[in-house]
Amino acid sequence: MSEELKKYWKNYINGQWVESVNGGRIDIENPATALPIAEVARAEKEDVDIAVKAARECFNSRVLYNMRPTNRGMLMFEIARHMTEMADEIAIAECLDNGKTLAGGKNEALAAARYFTYYGGLADKLEGRMIPLGADYIDYTIPSPFGVSAQIVPWNFPLQIAARSVACALATANTVVLKSPELSPLSTYFIAEACNRAGVPAGAVNILCGFGHDCGASLVSHPDIDHIVFTGSLKTGQNILHAAAERVIPSVMELGGKSAGVLFEDADIDQAVNSTAAGIFTHAGQVCSAQSRLIVPRKMHDQVIEKLVAKASTLSIGPGIDGKDITPVISGGQADKIDGMCKAAVQAGAEAATGGGKAEGLDGHFIEPTIFTKVKSDMTIAQEEVFGPVLTILTYDDQEEAIALANGTDYGLCAGLYTRDLATAHWAADRLIAGQVFVNEWFAGGIETPFGGTKRSGFGREKGQEALLNYVQTKNVGIRITDGGGGRPGG
Repeated sequence: MSEELKKYWKNYINGQWVESVNGGRIDIENPATALPIAEVARAEKEDVDIAVKAARECFNSRVLYNMRPTNRGMLMFEIARHMTEMADEIAIAECLDNGKTLAGGKNEALAAARYFTYYGGLADKLEGRMIPLGADYIDYTIPSPFGVSAQIVPWNFPLQIAARSVACALATANTVVLKSPELSPLSTYFIAEACNRAGVPAGAVNILCGFGHDCGASLVSHPDIDHIVFTGSLKTGQNILHAAAERVIPSVMELGGKSAGVLFEDADIDQAVNSTAAGIFTHAGQVCSAQSRLIVPRKMHDQVIEKLVAKASTLSIGPGIDGKDITPVISGGQADKIDGMCKAAVQAGAEAATGGGKAEGLDGHFIEPTIFTKVKSDMTIAQEEVFGPVLTILTYDDQEEAIALANGTDYGLCAGLYTRDLATAHWAADRLIAGQVFVNEWFAGGIETPFGGTKRSGFGREKGQEALLNYVQTKNVGIRITDGGGGRPGG
């Protein structure tokens, strides 16, 4: 597999690879080395205007809407085929600009392709319904696309998150303007390339890269945008919601989490430890649904900590290109933020059983796998999203307290539990406030399972069949088929 990477990447607008209007560029850094690896054209307001105009004209042409849904699905299968063919190239891009391992990057590519096959297969299965109003009427509903969908994806899983929203939009005949993350945009351009090769109509999918304060702000406030999909931080999501509220347009918001796993006394401890490690240390903890808290019975605390620390000690730290377990966080700024939160936790009284901040002796942006004990539930480290490989341990004396601790943050994206008892699992799953609950395996589920949050983790669902409902609005058509007297229709 060649590790060559194209040095300059243009924006994809109206079926063409184009320079930015103002000629600006953004430097892209390899987080494992802190060295620049490529440049991308920097999109600003003028570029957003052009992209939205192309998407609007494509939508107004009805080329996607008039296409037989089965054929729209087959077009999406073609996108998936090209994505799969480019999987090795995508893996290099994900590894070098995002920090993932090559295996992780290839898995990203294959997962992205599968979103297009999954939703391509559903394109002809989104149906309306007949409503009985008696012999004088025919009444039915139509699931109608919103129009132009503005989509802003985060830097941690840019390709997979872009694929799931673009695929839903195409399956439902919406058009898309997608802003890729300025820290790791390269893999999203492969969606554009796959669309180009598959023959997707010009303007249906537009992908550009820019900074949030100009490109992103211009996109979500654009008067010709009908729908917004956002994954990212709570603060940015709130700003976007203000823009959406000004124009009263629907939004899908996934705004992060502070997800907890509850370990019950009868759990398989080794299974719980391995699952917890995967839940918090995968992709250096840069996962919205990461298991960043583990809530354990007080009398099992020492045993669980011993096993977790032993597990963490087996994890290697280094570049994803070398296949290490703990890969870099995305940037120096992110590393500083995580390191600062770890230091503040110690000052507040928490104790690092292992790790505790930046990893020394490496060129890039690396954080040690970190486990905090002696954590109180009101500490910042137990309440706020760290977005790094940092696990906090809390203890409980009874099951009701455990559930209260799990639910005791502003977030409600995911939750989990570890138990051998089916009744306990059912009881706890019913009481945990989260959009998704994992039992005995963190990240259990897949593309087919609906994903989204409660509370400040956002609203709307992505993945699964439910996601399509966030991309359509119901139109009702009522037809009187008889004359005014209630008799037969006229001849």
